[in-house]
Amino acid sequence: MMQPFPFSAIVGQEEMKLAMILTAIDASIGGVLVFGDRGTGKSTAVRALAALLPPITAIKGCPINSASAKNVPAWANLKTKRTHETPTPVVDLPLGATEDRVTGALDIEKALTKGEKAFQPGLLARANRGYLYIDEVNLLEDHIVDLLLDVAQSGENVVEREGLSIRHPARFVLVGSGNPEEGELRPQLLDRFGLSVEVASPKDVATRVDVIKRRDAFENDYAAFMLRWQAEDAAIRDRILTARAALTKLKTSDKTLTDVAELCLALGSDGLRGELTLLKAARAYAAWRDDTALTRAHVKAVAPMALRHRLRRDPLDEAGSGTRVARTVEEVLG
Repeated sequence: MMQPFPFSAIVGQEEMKLAMILTAIDASIGGVLVFGDRGTGKSTAVRALAALLPPITAIKGCPINSASAKNVPAWANLKTKRTHETPTPVVDLPLGATEDRVTGALDIEKALTKGEKAFQPGLLARANRGYLYIDEVNLLEDHIVDLLLDVAQSGENVVEREGLSIRHPARFVLVGSGNPEEGELRPQLLDRFGLSVEVASPKDVATRVDVIKRRDAFENDYAAFMLRWQAEDAAIRDRILTARAALTKLKTSDKTLTDVAELCLALGSDGLRGELTLLKAARAYAAWRDDTALTRAHVKAVAPMALRHRLRRDPLDEAGSGTRVARTVEEVLG
């Protein structure tokens, strides 16, 4: 079976790749929102990163990818509970998906043929411990958005219908992509994404030629191409694993915490989610760089992606949100 396009072979889009790496280091950052042109590698990047990550250990056949036998739900009806290694799951949530397909529902086939009241798990179950990817997330129906907000808040999927009462873990990294010209994202869902990045098609000929060459090689000389980028992907995987282990040992001074709070206050971000996300992203970035202490430089590096989607609209300021964040970062942090 063909593997996805290698993560390290993606040309440019450095901010998008860094944002995805940071969520791989610390999943509690809260996912990534990628807005920009079509054909800029948004879906390629999330599948490539998931394929790059080490496999997860899960109970074979468990519909929610449980790590141990004690966490396998009774409704799964597994006869044996043996562990195996499986790739990090990446689940697509289509725009037209019904609520039943997303959350799960009564297994109609078993109900009709055997008279059994059994649960048919949905997309949220499959995405547990992995990634849930939504293309054109800004076009998602409101009732599905509300459902995702509830699950993102609790980390648990609750199904109460048709005589069923089911609860199961649903913790995943949410990755959404879309074109801002096709509609805006509801503020409630926008706030649930930890990081936000903007991507655009490359403007120079040399970069575009490089993209074409690599994609052509992937499609027409697959084995050689994958071998060429194998070592680079392995190096990124090792850095991610090292950074995960380093997170708990990272030192954070009160001065840096003050920087985080002052910056968010100057930008007027609502609530404290901005501060918490910025802190987590900065810590993940410091760990990624193999630094032992969190500094102002780390905060400045990730501030645009952590805060640009949390700004209140200013009709008198025609600059983009990323520009506004960068300007405020320089004013507050120098």
